[in-house]
Amino acid sequence: MAKTADYNIGEYTYPRGWFMIAESAEATIKPTTVKYFGEEMVMYRGESGRVVLVEAYCPHMGTHLAKNETSYVVMEGEHIEGDSIRCPYHGWRFTPEGVCDEIPYSPAPIPEKACIKSWPTREWGGCIFMWYDPENMAPDYDLPELVEWEDEAWVNWKIDHLGELDCHPQEIIDNMADKAHLPPIHGSTNMEYFENEINDHIIIQRLAAGHKTLSDDVMYNDTWYTGPGILLSRMLGDHPSLMLITHTPIEDGVVRAWHALLVKSQNDVATDEDVVTARAYQESSRLAFLQDFEIWTHKRPCFQPMQVVGDGPFGKARIWYQQFYHPRDKAVEFQAKSNGNYVTKGTSRDPF
Repeated sequence: MAKTADYNIGEYTYPRGWFMIAESAEATIKPTTVKYFGEEMVMYRGESGRVVLVEAYCPHMGTHLAKNETSYVVMEGEHIEGDSIRCPYHGWRFTPEGVCDEIPYSPAPIPEKACIKSWPTREWGGCIFMWYDPENMAPDYDLPELVEWEDEAWVNWKIDHLGELDCHPQEIIDNMADKAHLPPIHGSTNMEYFENEINDHIIIQRLAAGHKTLSDDVMYNDTWYTGPGILLSRMLGDHPSLMLITHTPIEDGVVRAWHALLVKSQNDVATDEDVVTARAYQESSRLAFLQDFEIWTHKRPCFQPMQVVGDGPFGKARIWYQQFYHPRDKAVEFQAKSNGNYVTKGTSRDPF
């Protein structure tokens, strides 16, 4: 299992950015444990509806804040108060920001170090995202827009849980520049063009090609990452759609991945029949993505591609990715080295 250091990406083990951690329905008033970025965290939904994500262990004596069923704190409904959480062992209470604001049995001042880490969260498209930053700074970019989610002509996605993948996310990011894998893996035919655009924290892939089984006509795809963890892909055609692929590091060299697909119906308000069609279309999309998944599962790490003409701008994509593994004030250096438009030869518009 390759680690971040093996790829020489940057000084941090994990990248800065917004990352999916769960579906919205998974956050309830009952705290649950999740593990990302090498540490256990506790997730719950406060009484206001806010999703809270905090460090799993109480600083007092190391008690796990979620793994308890027999404490009277839990049994008497005091585990979550407002948007705060109580330790089941001694009742210390922590705000959503991770600050201890009550020690119920002690008149002494609360120690300044009585804190737990807390991470910003947002709900988007029926999913929960956390902001991870090794420097513990506030988010410096927003989640992408999702206007289709409120449009009744669109069938909202269901989330496909793809599970864990023993693969460093660098290998996943490489797909954005990888023109040559599209025909053998995804069945692309008669490619009209393949190009990339990099603009600060966003990397875009533009593709126009037919498909061996889905369509004889040219399909147009615009695919982009907003930061290192959220991919959206818009496809035009008989069933306009918007695909979500998101991956989040669990530990160094291991990620958890999800897939979903929004599909536009031909009606102002999607019907039950439209939902059936959309679900079938999403399943086709999921299976197509699993073609990549199978490759990543069994390949050895690629620390330096043996690149040839027609591959795509792997080097620029990898430089773009490095900005998230370095201190934020160095991000502009990597953006300056990667920003721009890159056309890959070997298409009908751009022949060799």
